[in-house]
Amino acid sequence: MKTLFIVFFGGGLGSLVRYSLSQWISTLHRQSFPWGTFTVNVAACFTLGLIVGLADYKQMMSPSARLFWTVGFCGGFSTFSTFSNEILLLLQAGMNLSLLSYIIASLVICVSTTYAGILLGQAL
Repeated sequence: MKTLFIVFFGGGLGSLVRYSLSQWISTLHRQSFPWGTFTVNVAACFTLGLIVGLADYKQMMSPSARLFWTVGFCGGFSTFSTFSNEILLLLQAGMNLSLLSYIIASLVICVSTTYAGILLGQAL
C-alpha cells in the first residue's frame, strides 16, 4: 500500500508541474508547433535521466525515493498521450512540416536529454 501512495503523490506533483509549465510555455508561443508539450516532455526526459543516474549509478536515493521520482513524478510530468493527440491534430490540419518536425525533434531531443541526464547523474 505504501508503494501506491508513493506513486500517487509523485504522479500528482508531476501532473501539476506539467500543467503549469505547459500552460506557461504555450502563452509564450502562438505557432502551430506544440511548444508546451514539447518542452514538458524534454524536461521530463532530462529529469528522468538525472534521477536514474543518481539512483542507479550513485546510489544517492532510496528505492522509495526512486519510485516517487521516476514512476510517480516523471510519469505524471511527461505526457505521451498529449503528444500523440497533437500529432493527430497536426496531421488532420495538414501541417506536415510541423508534424514531422514535432515527431523527429521529440524523439531525438528527448532521448538525448534522457541520456544527458543519466551522464550528469553519474558525474555528480
